[in-house]
Amino acid sequence: MFHGLSAFPLTPLKEGKIDEQAFTTLLRPLVDAGVDSLGILGSTGSYAYLTVAERAQVARCAVEHAGGIPVMVSIGALRLDDILRLADDAQAAGAAGVLMAPVSYQRLTAEEVYSLYERVTRQLSVPLCVYDNPATTGFTFSDELMFAVAALPNIGSVKFGRVPEDIAQVRSRLPDNVTMGISGDWQAAPALRAGFDVWYSVIAGVFPQTALAIARSKETAQSERLEPLWALFRRYGSLRVMAAAAEMMGKVTVPALPFPLQAIQGEPREALARLIVSLELA
Repeated sequence: MFHGLSAFPLTPLKEGKIDEQAFTTLLRPLVDAGVDSLGILGSTGSYAYLTVAERAQVARCAVEHAGGIPVMVSIGALRLDDILRLADDAQAAGAAGVLMAPVSYQRLTAEEVYSLYERVTRQLSVPLCVYDNPATTGFTFSDELMFAVAALPNIGSVKFGRVPEDIAQVRSRLPDNVTMGISGDWQAAPALRAGFDVWYSVIAGVFPQTALAIARSKETAQSERLEPLWALFRRYGSLRVMAAAAEMMGKVTVPALPFPLQAIQGEPREALARLIVSLELA
């Protein structure tokens, strides 16, 4: 399942509770567009702000409405017992894979991160995508640690937050069954052209046709025309930007994000509204 375009939708809330109706509204165009997989409860899905029970609810809803498209569910959490419960819930719901970043309040050591993945992968019956997201976790994988974790059983993909300088060298050291994925939407086109297997995409969670056009063509020109949107992503965070887009388009209630997170407001929101029109995103 770790190939092509993986769309990461929001997990919308309504009065602080999971809004299943809005969630399925977000999923429908992704399924209709034919994305290659759904990335549920990633950073864009606000997983860290939800309870274990809420995350199980979202996983079940996603699989039910995925139309046969493979679903990957994030299982990252602070406590090991929660991670294992989330893994069990995702697998019971019918997820085809899981995603995990090394989440922690205290910054983890390399040895602790390796031990975490070693422990979790032993409990899985579906493949896991390793999520290197230092901007959120505060932990950066070294190359050696990434190769060691990738060699563990049940690892299916690595979600890189940057394009390595020597992609061929990285590829040669990863197991043959482990795919290379890119996040940071502005990096997707050059990464795919350079040989990455999968784009883990935020924009695809709201504008799947735009993302599919980039993923299928791998043309940097199509990505470069979205630079004003990428600039908003880099400045305010893609979650806040896409939440604002979904709110303005009436796909979710306002506010849709878990407090205290807020979709962008004021002039940035007005700029986004203009971009949705000028870039023909909707």
